Amino acid sequence: MKINWFPGHMKKALREMKSMMSNVDIVLYVLDARAPLSSVNPSLNNLARDKKILFVINKLDLADENRVKVLTQKFKMQNSDCVCLTSTMSGASKIVKNKILLLSKDKIEKFKAKGIKTTIRVIVVGVPNSGKSTLINNLCGKAKTLTGNKPGVTKGMQWLNIGDNIEICDTPGTLYPNLSDQNVAKKLAFIGSIKDQIIDCVELSSELIEILLQKYPLLFEERYKGAKSLDEIAKIRGYVLSGGEMDIDRTANAVLDDFRKGRIGRITLD
Repeated sequence: MKINWFPGHMKKALREMKSMMSNVDIVLYVLDARAPLSSVNPSLNNLARDKKILFVINKLDLADENRVKVLTQKFKMQNSDCVCLTSTMSGASKIVKNKILLLSKDKIEKFKAKGIKTTIRVIVVGVPNSGKSTLINNLCGKAKTLTGNKPGVTKGMQWLNIGDNIEICDTPGTLYPNLSDQNVAKKLAFIGSIKDQIIDCVELSSELIEILLQKYPLLFEERYKGAKSLDEIAKIRGYVLSGGEMDIDRTANAVLDDFRKGRIGRITLD
């Protein structure tokens, strides 16, 4: 199964982001805690290379916290910082704002010395379905952006004032033109960053089962009562078509949904 998805609005978004970068102080890079390394988009890295970056490893409530803590060190560099959180949790917005202000300290103090209260401009980027819009809604204190638990909800760009002289811009979730590393592509598909409609969900679910049995066998076997294949899970769940045939399509979608909603357990694939 070859996975590749780069619709026209993503190409347009990357072009618009490139033109905006000269007016941006900080890039707020939202990553999915279930696959934080795979959530890094090389195209976005190129755009952000001269900027200070705040990596927000989001959806921590769905992830293996011990594994995420290890991976966090990879995102702490000279001009960057990293926080791990769940964007809907109480206090998440304060954590992010404080990090933005800390990264902007030099600029704020420079203008303060001149008697000027400067505005910090932040652009929010990330792969589809990483939780960017939900995080921004939390920062704003109310729903100002459109959200949805599927890729491709945010299509345009908009600047919003979140207080403390910080302006923030939401952007569409973007992948990159050529998903050459298919292991990365599969992880993005597992977490819902790629539209299910373009993927063979039975094959995808089967591959997810294989990975989970290797990485988190106890969690998987507890969830599915020892079953280790789609056919066995279908029997346990009673997903049967007329004539007694197992409903494998329904089972595959159920396993993907269980993983994405954390029903199997807290899992990080990277």
